[in-house]
Amino acid sequence: MKQTLAWGAALLLAAATLFFVLAPGIVENGMNKVTGPTPTPSDAARTLHAKLVVADLHADTLMWKRGLLTDSDRGHVDLGRLDNGNVALQVFSSVTKTPKGQNYDANSDETDNVTLLTFAQLQPPGTWTSLLQRSLWHAEKLKAAEAAARGRLRIVRSQADLSALLVSRAVRDTSTPPQGEEVRPYPVGALLSIEGLQNLEGKRKNLDVLFNAGFRMAGITHFFDNELAGSMHGLKKGGLTPLGRQIVRDMEAKGIVVDIAHCSHACVAEILAMATKPVVSSHGGVQATCKVNRNLTDDEIRGVARTRGVIGIGYWDGAVCDISPASIARAIKHVRDLVGIDHVGLGSDYDGATTVGFDTSQLALVTEALMQAGFTDEDISKVMGGNVLRVLAATLPAA
Repeated sequence: MKQTLAWGAALLLAAATLFFVLAPGIVENGMNKVTGPTPTPSDAARTLHAKLVVADLHADTLMWKRGLLTDSDRGHVDLGRLDNGNVALQVFSSVTKTPKGQNYDANSDETDNVTLLTFAQLQPPGTWTSLLQRSLWHAEKLKAAEAAARGRLRIVRSQADLSALLVSRAVRDTSTPPQGEEVRPYPVGALLSIEGLQNLEGKRKNLDVLFNAGFRMAGITHFFDNELAGSMHGLKKGGLTPLGRQIVRDMEAKGIVVDIAHCSHACVAEILAMATKPVVSSHGGVQATCKVNRNLTDDEIRGVARTRGVIGIGYWDGAVCDISPASIARAIKHVRDLVGIDHVGLGSDYDGATTVGFDTSQLALVTEALMQAGFTDEDISKVMGGNVLRVLAATLPAA
């Protein structure tokens, strides 16, 4: 009997170990895919891309259990691939809750997939029940990566941080390194964002907690209605609540970029009407080239432009209706033709449970698609990063 119990306990332990070790990777492999074959960009595209300052408004990498500093064959983003893709600044979003059966049309707030993920990844117990603690855990993960990166990764919290990052990237040390050491890559900037402010847990004071943890961009909603506003994919799809209006004002005052991605049409209209600083739509598409309710109408594009903001174009089929670089360029071209080149950028949604045609190491493919679509080098520079950097410089706190 004792031997049987011992064997049973051993089997349970082995099963639990396999679950906690293997399950997170298996789940991510099934959700963050790159499909091929990936074309090779031309020499001209690679040459131009190497000169650009590239910035991407949205990746969900912090949600997954893999080290940002470890080269990986999973997902879409890690530091090595950011460096290979010549990315100067990556915005990393904190995802705290997603509904079961998630879809673009209608979701309630009564279920949550992320809770199981916190168990499977052996996250701190506080994250099992608190959405706020999940975001704080993501912030700690990024801080730990920065500390271990030996200067290769820098968290951007202010205009001063952004300026220092760009100076460091402009003046690269090309001298011969000491024996046994490699030439240091450019530093990569990282900015913390939030995918839906349900992590405030209904409390205005928690915005201070998130700001102090380093968050400098936030979407008001995600896939369901919350205490601040209706989601494009919620049940009621209403506008801003009184708390939501106050939070938008607080975000502008603090230097947190307001992100309208996933907001209902009513929410988007109200934010654009009250905005005093540039607003972004961090990741998505435009209905003119991909008629999905997730994407922005022409009137909404014009509204973002009036705030001097930027629309980040995504790389997955729900954003551009297929995953080719040409489709990404087509959406970018529509925004340019409608409101001008200053109001469009990159918003990949990498590692956001998306299937894409290339990972971040292969961003020269977007540069090539823009070249083939007739964009000038100056315009490509703005799309690939210049416009995002302008908005951050106008919005982040000074220091």
